[in-house]
Amino acid sequence: MSTPQNRRILLIDDMPSIHEDFRKILCPSVVTRTALDSFEGALFGDTPAIRSDGFELDSAHQGEEGLAKLSAALQADLPYAMAFVDMRMPPNWDGVQTIEQLWRVDPRLQVVICTAFSDHAWDEALARLDVRDRLLILKKPFDAIEVRQLSHSLTAKWNMTQQAVAQFSRLEEAVRERTAEITRSNEMLQAEIAERKHLQSQLVQQEKLASIGQLAAGVAHEINNPIAYIYSNFGTLEGYLAKLFEMLAAYENAERYVGALDVAAQLRTLREQLELEFLKSDIRELMGESKQGIARVRQIVQHLKDFSRVDSAGEWQWANLHQSIDSTLNLVASEIERKADVIKAYGEIPEIECLPSQINQVVMNLLVNAAHAMGEKRGRITLRTGVDSGPQGEQVWLEVTDNGSGIPEETLKRIFEPFFTTKPVNQGAGLGLSVSHGIVQKHRGRLDVDSVVGQGTTFRVTLPVHHLAPPVEGKPVLAPSSPR
Repeated sequence: MSTPQNRRILLIDDMPSIHEDFRKILCPSVVTRTALDSFEGALFGDTPAIRSDGFELDSAHQGEEGLAKLSAALQADLPYAMAFVDMRMPPNWDGVQTIEQLWRVDPRLQVVICTAFSDHAWDEALARLDVRDRLLILKKPFDAIEVRQLSHSLTAKWNMTQQAVAQFSRLEEAVRERTAEITRSNEMLQAEIAERKHLQSQLVQQEKLASIGQLAAGVAHEINNPIAYIYSNFGTLEGYLAKLFEMLAAYENAERYVGALDVAAQLRTLREQLELEFLKSDIRELMGESKQGIARVRQIVQHLKDFSRVDSAGEWQWANLHQSIDSTLNLVASEIERKADVIKAYGEIPEIECLPSQINQVVMNLLVNAAHAMGEKRGRITLRTGVDSGPQGEQVWLEVTDNGSGIPEETLKRIFEPFFTTKPVNQGAGLGLSVSHGIVQKHRGRLDVDSVVGQGTTFRVTLPVHHLAPPVEGKPVLAPSSPR
């Protein structure tokens, strides 16, 4: 559908005859106004707009009146396409002043200066108006054909300019929409790249964990065999020593019945030289300590097997979260014991259906991070567990709370990002929390964090008791909770 053409013209001239001439030239088909129209003009001092099939002509006799009509037309959203302005209109504004005022209100207006004076300083007027391509000069007496040509050309120019502006605006809008679409596509691409990197990092970490688990299981199996017969032999040795001590006690009791004084003296001397009483007590202590050490090694091996859970082969199974925590604590004891005391506040919780080795990995990451958060002073790590009811039914939760340095808010927003770390180079890859979050998501759980700088940090793992269905793999989407 074509856009309506603007053929509205404003004539500003102080001579009524000029207005009549313009009406005859631009609106020849308009009938003579009725007596009522003439009376209205005389009464209100206003000349109604003259319309024809081609142009719509409005009249003003001074610059101020023309400016008022131009402003009113703009407010009514009926702008003028062009204006004919007389050069000299005493006693008020001349043509240059009038054009300056008109262009301040509507810079789009095309203007024709009408003048009968050839000696006017045009160079000065044109420089003052900064005319560019909006101003033409029409000398009086003017030719009707010239007036019509100027009117057709300048109104057409005004309309084409507006169409070009509208087209340019549409083009700009299309460019903005396309740019926004490209930006969105780029953001989606960057998000997908980040997601792929995250999944890749998780896969690498899980493969490392699986390799370590297999190695740990192999080592545990190899250690278990000698430990088994050492422990068995140690029990037999304890029995033998008990019998030897019994026999030795009998010999000691028989010393006083030895008749030969020299033999009795030799036995007493030998007993003193060998420190027999010390040997008997020390052997018992050594045997007890050695037995405890062997039991400790067996316990470590068992915890190593519990932590790796290689035999599960990635199958979901029921596991005791407390056992997982204790096994993991045993493995990272050397890392934690020199930095913090561990306080257990376990609640009554059921077993959960999970991938035990992966849950153990989460617990280990949280414990090691808590230990690293301690400053120079010895700290405290508190482990709490409990049960809640959630949308998926019964849920078990674990909290790891430290009283370390805390996490600044700007860092808190990024701690689950892959490869983000505040640790020095070669002291952390920035994957621990990211992988832990991915594991928790895989279990359809939540990993939340609450931290206050200078007071400490709490990580809370929430896991459903029942594994319902395979989770949808994806990028972690979790905002840290508000600081306490």
